[in-house]
Amino acid sequence: MIFVKVDDLKPGMRLGKPIYNKHGVLLHERDSKLTDQSIFGVRNFGLIGLYILEPAEPVPPMSEDDIQFERFQTVSIFSIRDDLKLMASGKAPKTLDWLVNIIIKNYGQLDRKINFIQNLRSSEDFMYKHALNLAILVAMISNQMNAPVSVQNRAVKAAIIHDVGYILRNQNNQLNMDSELTLEQEQAVQKGTQDVFSSVDIDTDTARLAIKLHENLKADLEGKRIETGQDLASDILFVAHAYDIMTAMKSYKEPTSEIMAIRQLIDHERKYEPEVVNALIKSINILNEGVCVELTNKKKGLVILENPDSIMRPMILSFDDNNIYDLSNNSTYREVQILDVMKTMDNRIKLDLDALKEYIDK
Repeated sequence: MIFVKVDDLKPGMRLGKPIYNKHGVLLHERDSKLTDQSIFGVRNFGLIGLYILEPAEPVPPMSEDDIQFERFQTVSIFSIRDDLKLMASGKAPKTLDWLVNIIIKNYGQLDRKINFIQNLRSSEDFMYKHALNLAILVAMISNQMNAPVSVQNRAVKAAIIHDVGYILRNQNNQLNMDSELTLEQEQAVQKGTQDVFSSVDIDTDTARLAIKLHENLKADLEGKRIETGQDLASDILFVAHAYDIMTAMKSYKEPTSEIMAIRQLIDHERKYEPEVVNALIKSINILNEGVCVELTNKKKGLVILENPDSIMRPMILSFDDNNIYDLSNNSTYREVQILDVMKTMDNRIKLDLDALKEYIDK
């Protein structure tokens, strides 16, 4: 499955993921072929592109959890957008408490891992989709850590509303959430969020937590040390925020893979609380059975056994020679590690069609 920008979409391409409208109604099923009309519709949705199946790629399996997750994302984003716009205009949100409860009910009480499916974002909806995914991640992490209900509720609500100041400070379209904010822009969003909170009835603890996330983001931009281990909800928000931003599809650069994002979180334990990172790893599927990876020895393989004790050290079957690499074995791990997930499932040689035509013409 590859990502194709909207300007490069062509009729006949096969959809890798379903497309829903704001009511959760299925518009285009997976494996359906794009038409001129559907491409026009995608442009009207404001999407930056679509996930497309490669020519030789079969339709990947999709569990009921996956289907519900994508539908839930689509429907909930519109509720968040409406509530944040109400708050930015000085009015009380209508569905905020309901949405917090639904997110916790659906994702804050799970007894299993799920596939965390990133949604495609445009500059117009990046903030709302980020807020939703952040809230879902926060709900799952806090559940894994057996956080008190009050902490989970407060953290999920803070995740949804933490960027409301962006609306207030972006009336002249000078900010773009789909790009890396400068220190000055981050300060503007924080100040706008504080102004909104002063005009809308938001409980003090939730407001403080949302502002604390901005303070941590600002400190990170300044290269200052992030204080961790003092407030569980704050630590959860900061880790979840980092993971979502790294793995989200952006218009200005390709997303970081789930493996590389987790590696960054693990490698910077002074910034990201290790217990929170571990709870994130236990909440979502990353290197589970069936994932295809690239190894440091240039070989490609399939994860055949997940390692619950050390995520980067599963058992892998090599495509090249059918050898099994048990990365939980120290001697094996010294020789080879996982480099990244496979970028493409189509291993056929890619031909330069212009060069081929030139050769044939001769």
